[in-house]
Amino acid sequence: MKRATVLLLVQSFAALAVAGENDWFVPLGMPPRAAPRHISGGEGVPPLPLPATPLRRTERKRDPSPPSLIGKVVWGESGEYKYADGQSAQVADWNLCPDDIAQLMRKAGRWFGLSYGSQPVSLASFDPDPATTPVLFFSGVRTLRLDDAQVALLRKYIARGGMIVFDSIAGSPYFYAASVQAVKQLVPEEPLRVLPPDHPIFHMLCDASSARVAKQPEIAAPILEGVYVGSHVACLVSRYGLGCGWDDHEVPLLEQARYYDVESANKLGINIVAYAIGYADAARQEARPELFGLADEKRPTDELVFAQVRHGGAWNVHPGAAATLLRRMRQETALNVSLKRVAVDPGRDALTVYPFLYLEGLDEFAWDDNARGALRAFLERGGTLVVNNGLGLATFDKAFRREIGLLLPGRQMAAIAADQPLFKAVHAAGRVQYTPAVLKLRPDLNTPALEGIAFDGDWRVIYSAYDLSAAWLGCDYPLARGYEAQSGSELGMNLLLYAMTH
Repeated sequence: MKRATVLLLVQSFAALAVAGENDWFVPLGMPPRAAPRHISGGEGVPPLPLPATPLRRTERKRDPSPPSLIGKVVWGESGEYKYADGQSAQVADWNLCPDDIAQLMRKAGRWFGLSYGSQPVSLASFDPDPATTPVLFFSGVRTLRLDDAQVALLRKYIARGGMIVFDSIAGSPYFYAASVQAVKQLVPEEPLRVLPPDHPIFHMLCDASSARVAKQPEIAAPILEGVYVGSHVACLVSRYGLGCGWDDHEVPLLEQARYYDVESANKLGINIVAYAIGYADAARQEARPELFGLADEKRPTDELVFAQVRHGGAWNVHPGAAATLLRRMRQETALNVSLKRVAVDPGRDALTVYPFLYLEGLDEFAWDDNARGALRAFLERGGTLVVNNGLGLATFDKAFRREIGLLLPGRQMAAIAADQPLFKAVHAAGRVQYTPAVLKLRPDLNTPALEGIAFDGDWRVIYSAYDLSAAWLGCDYPLARGYEAQSGSELGMNLLLYAMTH
């Protein structure tokens, strides 16, 4: 996002915050219908018994309720709102637009041809198993506050692969700021990041790369922020309202409201639902406990240790993928393989004990001078750096190409021909299969698309612009640009053995 646009957003939110948060506490659903005409006293009729028409034994019973996908979290206070015409409506912090999720589920059902349900959720009795409730949804305009027990419960839910969505339904700066704070409590290990335009969440079923926000004409693209756990967006925050658009209306009672128009909100909502469904298995797989080693442990000098580089971006993209590949390496090669993955910080941890380093990411990152110096020395003494673009996103690709240029000035990345020895180290991998997202861009591609930098004839930097390690886990990552499971695993083993023997 350009600096000018960011400045406009900051100024806009500062202006909105002048109003007190209670001024935002109004009904955001459709207004009540006109009061019914009352029957005069002489026209009174007795009430009908309930049910007015009893069901016969031979009538069909109701179809079973559809499986619940989204739980709308009950939080905050409730009250009564008086309209100008004297009518009133009940309002509650958690449910200012009562039909938002229900409407989204109906629309999603038409897209998928499958019915999914939703239900209110009380955190006091919530089961933190994502298999029961894959998505939790917080909506509101005032300050959301979570106590320690709720934070612990939601952290457990996220750690098992659950997804939490925060919708500042009218663009309230109070709810948005509280959501950002809540995310920091829930996933303190990872920062909230603006999701890049080519992220799958914007394209799962329909193209949501453009959007309109009421009273914000300078915004032409959606702005969603997220926290990754592995490659999965575990917490999603929308600073502009989504729910009223799902309910097919604007926000007439709040002049200061900022929200996506109906078309934009519906596209984003359908994609969010599709993402939650499509990435549920990957989220659970990546949430499994993993054994990490320590950087200073003593190991046999001939043992393959999977040393992964930490950096300031989302560096731990596919937890568990390395261990899966290493187990296969142990079965199919004579290499002495450690199943522990070690995380190393160049410039802080010694790199001399590792013959190869593995680096992957999803978004922007940068090395400081100490890290560059350590990595440059590592490569010059014969180490190999294998780099993977998680999900095949353009942001990481751009960042890596910039950083490798700063790390090794004067050396250019070059395509690695399919007849090179690294493609034959364990398996013949000169022909590979890609995910549909790659084939949509390059339908004729059937050879490995690796690039690298050679030192004295040996490849010391090997880069895959398409995701390799997603293939190692063997689960689906919809719209990820990468290798299919068998091809990615065979290519991964070749790269590791090449790095250990060259």
